[in-house]
Amino acid sequence: MRPDTGNLGDVFAAYSDSDSTAVIDLWNPAQPKEISHRQLNDAVDGLARGLIKAGLKQGDRVGILSLNRLEFLEVLFGAMRAGCVPVMINTKLPADQVRFIAKDADVEMVFCERDLRALCDDQTRCVIFDEAGEDGYLDFVDPGLFESFVPGPEDIAEQPYTSGSTGRPKGVLLHHVGQRWMIGQLIASRDITANDCGIIAAPLYHKNALLAIKSALGAGGRVVLLAKFDVGNYIRCIGDYGLTMLTGVPTMYALLLQQEELLKQTDLSSVRTVSMGSAPASEVLLDNLQIIFPEARINLNYGITEGGPVLLSWKHAEGLEKPRATVGYPLPDVEIRLVDGPHENEGVLHTRNPGVMIGYHNLPVETAKSLENGWLDTGDILRRDDDGWFYFVGRADDMFVTAGENIYPGDVETMLERHEDVMQAVVVPAPNALKAHVPHAFIVLRSGSSLTEDEVKKHALANAPAYAHPRRVYFVEELPLAGTNKIDLKVLKQRAADVAEADGTA
Repeated sequence: MRPDTGNLGDVFAAYSDSDSTAVIDLWNPAQPKEISHRQLNDAVDGLARGLIKAGLKQGDRVGILSLNRLEFLEVLFGAMRAGCVPVMINTKLPADQVRFIAKDADVEMVFCERDLRALCDDQTRCVIFDEAGEDGYLDFVDPGLFESFVPGPEDIAEQPYTSGSTGRPKGVLLHHVGQRWMIGQLIASRDITANDCGIIAAPLYHKNALLAIKSALGAGGRVVLLAKFDVGNYIRCIGDYGLTMLTGVPTMYALLLQQEELLKQTDLSSVRTVSMGSAPASEVLLDNLQIIFPEARINLNYGITEGGPVLLSWKHAEGLEKPRATVGYPLPDVEIRLVDGPHENEGVLHTRNPGVMIGYHNLPVETAKSLENGWLDTGDILRRDDDGWFYFVGRADDMFVTAGENIYPGDVETMLERHEDVMQAVVVPAPNALKAHVPHAFIVLRSGSSLTEDEVKKHALANAPAYAHPRRVYFVEELPLAGTNKIDLKVLKQRAADVAEADGTA
């Protein structure tokens, strides 16, 4: 058994002599690939040896450009064992942004699928999964034992990139010590054990999936790995594999709830925990999930890539019962202060904890804006109740002003979703000549509904301040998704702006 050296690539090494299942890879659903902890450990060692044999050294960046699959995990953990830094690249980015990330990180090589090779420039060395030869993954791996690199206090473990929604993507420098602390906290606070079986359908380049895979494997459990989110496959996996823990973003669960017939046909009784993060979840969504999974605990997560990522626990230090709508209570060693709010219990969350990033790669000015004396400005507004539980209010930059009144889209969305005919609602600001911005709503209706725009507006006016009612309502069959399975707000904001421009209200 490999000793715990503190290398993040060794997070599951305590189970390296176990023949229990670690990963069920459904990259090709017709041909499931099952691998034990022992086999996964050996494969990761082989990848680390391959990197050293190829001449890579400590601190070199290694790109991963792929849908979720077993080889993604081998490269992720193998690179860290070799002292290299994996750079997980969003597969839905256009070629110019993929190439920007590769250049910004100065990657030595990129491991990718054949059909994604064209996103990289011709000068980048790419190692192709499922292929042999000089640049084939099958011949790159060098089987055998490997002694992991022993990291120091600030040695970088991995370099995920932010989504780039407000500009160029930024590389986030996360270190081994902080991330090992993070995984230990998650396993303990969420009571994850070797008996648990989770599912990863969110992309592995995103913090939610990265944390879920590490904490599940780090506890000796098993994980079902989907190449990408497909709601039918996701539901079938619950019954087929006896999933105990579901993870995802609210949009994924909203799509799941629409599959009423498939849910009725599936044994859902194994599920003990339903967790979600990365975007606000409405009370209506939580109510509907509790009906489908009556025995499960529904938990909202709060985290930010730069901040650990997770700051809050599902458990209270004094054992108090968790309110369903809370995003948690501070984990041990997590310091929190709320800044620039209306009172001491609401404001922009600043945190200092062992998992906070070292900084942004090659961006000292941006780092200085976000980090001061170890304190990270998250840019998120949270509220704290009398028992110390925290509640997500909204992104400071999502809040918009209508005629001097502050509007948080999540509050309006929750109100709209309380209408019995509304399955899902998203609210965005549209430019307005008189009021700066006004709310526009995009709504997915329940099957068979004939709800009208006027009826939506009447519901809003009856249940919220008049300034918060949507001035325009768009009924859509589905909402556009970004690469992380969250709602693509940029697309919706642009559509609202185009309508405002066309009707002369902008």
